[in-house]
Amino acid sequence: MKPVVFCDFDGTITAEETFVAMLKQFAPEAAEEIIPKLYTHEISLRSGVRRMLESIPSRAYGEIIEFSKTKEMRPGLVELIDFLDSQGVPLVVVSGGIRIMVETVLGELVNRVAGIYAVDVETDGPNLRVYSEFEGDTELLAKVRVMELYKGDPKIAIGDSVTDLNMAIAAPVVFARDRLSEYLDKQKKPYIAWTDFLDIRDRLREIWNA
Repeated sequence: MKPVVFCDFDGTITAEETFVAMLKQFAPEAAEEIIPKLYTHEISLRSGVRRMLESIPSRAYGEIIEFSKTKEMRPGLVELIDFLDSQGVPLVVVSGGIRIMVETVLGELVNRVAGIYAVDVETDGPNLRVYSEFEGDTELLAKVRVMELYKGDPKIAIGDSVTDLNMAIAAPVVFARDRLSEYLDKQKKPYIAWTDFLDIRDRLREIWNA
């Protein structure tokens, strides 16, 4: 059985926390109140992210797409996908952010990943309305539920922040950076530190060749 790689989007595929930056720009008051509480686990991702997104007027949807077009991806993603393709290993993108941002930033790479799981929004009312097929008890997008759809072994997680914690705890192999590293240190969960996707490619090559 082949491995499956599950990769976060915001702050992982993107060089900066694009979704957080979007929330700060388009929902500044809600973001100022809620984002610090998400990092300290005072409120759930499910509740906090929904409140922030649903405070954004629907008329801003086009501006959000334009905002996303300016965001850069972290180096090495294409090279990692090339390597995974050569090994017959799928890359699945799992994001607690909104789908249109993921697809806009990935561009043509959308066609090179095995799946994209993210939060959808509806724009037919005065404010955005959130819809998630994989809503969980504490997450708007329960990444562990997405992982369970795939039978690969081992399951490999790549992430950077609080939205990736449950996924990282569930995965036997984890590549972590930034806040996710700090959370995993507290949980005493082993992980592999990384800077860009070339690091991940090279480390996987070492592991699989061994």
